[in-house]
Amino acid sequence: MGSGNVWSLFGVEEEFTNSYSHKFRLPRSPRDTVRMQLKQPESSGGALADQVTMPESKTSRAEFTKQSSTLPFGQPVPLSSISGPTYVTGQLLVQQIAYALSDKIFSYSPETFDLDVAVKDWAQNEEKNIHGYPTAVLPLQTRSGAGAFALGYIFSKDFDLSKRHIPQTLLAPSLSLRHLRTALDQLALLYGVASPFVAHVAATDYTSDAGLVAEYGTALQLSEELGLGLISSGSAYEAQHISLFATLMSKLLPTIHIYDGVRTSRETLRVIDVLSQVGVSEIFKKVSKTAEGLNKRLDSAGKVLELLQAFNDELGTDYEPFEYVGHDAAETVYVVFGSIEAQLARQVVSKLAADGAKIGAVIVRIYRPFIEEAFLKTLPASIRNVTVLGQVANESAVSDASVQSILYSDVLTAVSFSSKWASTPAVSDVKYPASHAFTPSSFVATITQATSKTVVSPIQLPQLESVEQYILWDTDDSVALFAPSVVGGILASDSTNNVYLNESHDNLVQGGVVRSDLRSSKKSIDAPYPVEEADAVLVGEEKLLKEVAASTSVKDGGKLILKLPNFKDEESEKRIPATIRRDVQARNISLYILDSALSPAFESDSNAARLLLELAFLKIAKPDIKHEHLEKLAVLEANPPTLEECIDALSKSLKQFEVPKSWAETVDDVPRSLPQVLKTNSFVPFEKQEAEPDLQLSSWESAAKGLVFKEAYATDITLRPDLTVQTYTIHVKENRRLTPATYDRNIFHIEFDLGNSGLTYKIGEALGIHADNDLDLVREFIESYGLNADDLVQVPSREDTSVLETRTVYHSLVQNIDIFGKPPKRFYESLAEFATDELEKKKLASLGTPEGAEEFKRRTEVDTITFADVLEEFKSAHPSFPELVNLIGPLKRREYSIASAQAVTPNAVALMIVVVDWVDSKGRTRYGQATRYLSRLPVGAAVTVSVKPSVMKLPTRDDAPLIMAGLGTGLAPFRAFVQYRAMQKAQGKDIGAILLYLGSRHQREEYLYGEEWEAYLDAGVITLLGAAFSRDQPQKIYIQDRMRQTLSDVIKAYIQEEGSFYLCGPTWPVPDVTDVLKEAIAAEAKMGGKKVDATKEIDRLKEDGRYVLEVY
Repeated sequence: MGSGNVWSLFGVEEEFTNSYSHKFRLPRSPRDTVRMQLKQPESSGGALADQVTMPESKTSRAEFTKQSSTLPFGQPVPLSSISGPTYVTGQLLVQQIAYALSDKIFSYSPETFDLDVAVKDWAQNEEKNIHGYPTAVLPLQTRSGAGAFALGYIFSKDFDLSKRHIPQTLLAPSLSLRHLRTALDQLALLYGVASPFVAHVAATDYTSDAGLVAEYGTALQLSEELGLGLISSGSAYEAQHISLFATLMSKLLPTIHIYDGVRTSRETLRVIDVLSQVGVSEIFKKVSKTAEGLNKRLDSAGKVLELLQAFNDELGTDYEPFEYVGHDAAETVYVVFGSIEAQLARQVVSKLAADGAKIGAVIVRIYRPFIEEAFLKTLPASIRNVTVLGQVANESAVSDASVQSILYSDVLTAVSFSSKWASTPAVSDVKYPASHAFTPSSFVATITQATSKTVVSPIQLPQLESVEQYILWDTDDSVALFAPSVVGGILASDSTNNVYLNESHDNLVQGGVVRSDLRSSKKSIDAPYPVEEADAVLVGEEKLLKEVAASTSVKDGGKLILKLPNFKDEESEKRIPATIRRDVQARNISLYILDSALSPAFESDSNAARLLLELAFLKIAKPDIKHEHLEKLAVLEANPPTLEECIDALSKSLKQFEVPKSWAETVDDVPRSLPQVLKTNSFVPFEKQEAEPDLQLSSWESAAKGLVFKEAYATDITLRPDLTVQTYTIHVKENRRLTPATYDRNIFHIEFDLGNSGLTYKIGEALGIHADNDLDLVREFIESYGLNADDLVQVPSREDTSVLETRTVYHSLVQNIDIFGKPPKRFYESLAEFATDELEKKKLASLGTPEGAEEFKRRTEVDTITFADVLEEFKSAHPSFPELVNLIGPLKRREYSIASAQAVTPNAVALMIVVVDWVDSKGRTRYGQATRYLSRLPVGAAVTVSVKPSVMKLPTRDDAPLIMAGLGTGLAPFRAFVQYRAMQKAQGKDIGAILLYLGSRHQREEYLYGEEWEAYLDAGVITLLGAAFSRDQPQKIYIQDRMRQTLSDVIKAYIQEEGSFYLCGPTWPVPDVTDVLKEAIAAEAKMGGKKVDATKEIDRLKEDGRYVLEVY
């Protein structure tokens, strides 16, 4: 068959009708098996890995798997097959050079980074390096003192001196460098008697707010301080050459080769001129001779320049220490360092310069030694400004004027001391955080910021003009998770195609989301940045529509494919978010719906479901795909079903949706700013199934071993060393009830003596109480369940379930296991497996199903059933105690706002708490676990606590007014606020007005801390006390009423004197109280003859920290 419309051949009409006239039987291969290989002759262009052997039998299935994102299409590649035109990743080529040239490879790759996955495979298969023997690969851990092993080997007395000339190589992410500093320092000092040493460093670090980031600062700083060589590569096209040159450069000085480890090193793309191991060997040996014959009188910079010239001569390349792009008479030049930064500078600056902008860019390839003459030579004589785009650690460093980027100081020194210009150009430092991921549009925006000139955005880069671009979104537990790799491999099997694939993972959204960027072009693709204008976008999971801006990245007139099972046209506005509906209509985007439920057989078969999605994508994105490529797809996806059966199903499941014109007027119910790209925080899908630890009952003897042989068993005797938070032991100093004993609410004040615990806290913070279960209830459960209280068991820590504690059954039930908590549905489902009585098994299982939802709700909300209750009710379901530990969650600490200021009471901390109690459907009085525990503590009792930060903070200005509204125990943090302001007033400081609004039911019973408030009012600390006792009069009065009655005071304190408002307590008064504040804002604006949007003003006040809520 030719390259005609394959879809029509199989009976699928272009108009997406549901008609299907006939079946065309797919020709089968004459061979018994079909093997798809990655390394192909140039005529075939490369395809998928040698992973899938597919028998002809319809009952046998092939499983497509991905080994690593550092391998092309995720598939392993034999060392001998890396040559000529082939699909690679940058990291694969780095590993090829490391393995081919090294004696040993010291790898500090974290488990999921896979910086060494290929070299470990080659070493296991005993593939030989250019020296004639397999390279040894030594995986090591990144920790304090890391690098000592490699250093010890290089300088060992037993080292084979015949190998002294052979390079030793290190593979590591940049986050490991800080731990390798000591070893690198010693190596640099003793380098004259060492083997050549090169470190291939993937610029990768992890930050809590941005996830995985390409961090270069550590490498730049270490190379400068320790005298190391530092060279960077910009993309997979350069990775092999620069890795090879860095290894040659290590013959002169210890060298770091750094490259982006988050994106560019993991992109699958086709490189035409990949050197085979034979070619690598020839280049290395020839240029090594040049290195050995260099003039000894030259300094390091001179030697590196001559070595680079010899390398270029041998390869026919034109690499330079500093490479210039842009206008010949540029007035502003940007200096950049980094892989993505370099490629964007080439593309964006070249485009802007071609359009007439007098700008240029200098790309720093060799940073150390910093060759000033070469740098100055690249700068045009016409320049007036040199702008360094310098990476710094974080946003704080960006805004801190005292922090300079590392690159800036070198550029400033070189330009300032040069006599090249009559008037020295100005040098500026435009900083960006390591977390900033550049795209063409954001790079243009950065240039705009630097030049203060308007630049058209988004920019249309020539490199992307003939490139077809696609985005595929899915969850990482989807049956179609590998679809992008499969489709990419199929497209790559066409020798006329150049295919690009990159995947990014965010494991914090929906339990794990993956975005795949797929590009296809007749020319080479060098685009190390996310797709911004896709020809087609596919969303494989409906829930992602509310998490990502799926339509935003579709180009005008592009195509959007949504997988929506059981889709009905009349439900479109419920299932498709408003932002997407409006965007689709406004930008003429074609919308397609894939409803796999119309073909039930394909929903129950994961392989078939994936094939259906892949075919749907190819149908929309590549309607002219060749028939033979679909044959390969069918083979890869395991067959059954046959390809024609899938295409038949596709004709029923895939349709174009007619977009109503009314969608153009769609308004968001709750506007949200959704991300277009993921915040990459992992290189692999989230591991949702973790192996459960074996929690066996034990004896006191095994615990004694840990105490006697502390070193062997790594025993640590400290206060709760397992906890993820710092804990303290403090003692009860006072415990008194604030409400009458006859009143139905027990609100009490409890104060603790800090002693020598070391606990410190700030105003507004919360105290975490690590409360115990009720001892009597624990004893009752132990007896009823038939347990031995003194048996030992390993149980997860209540604060970190990955940490195990050895405790008695009794103590684990008192302090670890939430046995009296509310069981979720999954507990009933899991317990059903243990039931031996069929009726009980059936009832337990039903409680976890939709049919049992009402019953489950009643048990949870009305009967308030606990885990212990369920085990008592279903006696045939009797897991062993270790099994029970795995079924029930750990106790959680409970946090309460602190009602004291440590500056006033330095050795005490106070809380105000209400005991939570209720009567269940059986007439039993039930209590909240933590509040009852605290209410019964005697003076002197020890309690384990921790401190939690809070949003409740005093203004930075002492004279800024405070407007505080507290309901019930919500007054606790305001007691601390007022205590602190009273202390400041006593010290002679000016304090602002304090407006305190408090609410409760009755003054006589619940005027909490009333005497204190009255005293502070008399002393002039509190300016206004607005007490609302809702049930002391016929009509109910709430705090919002008191605020409205004193609106002029609120206007003065909050708006005119720029005070801060705080609300603490339940959520229900928030809308009413906020309305009062809006009224105050509107009234003040009206008095001044201004127009103000009160809602937007509240939002601004939130951002400024002057509208603070702590509600529950």
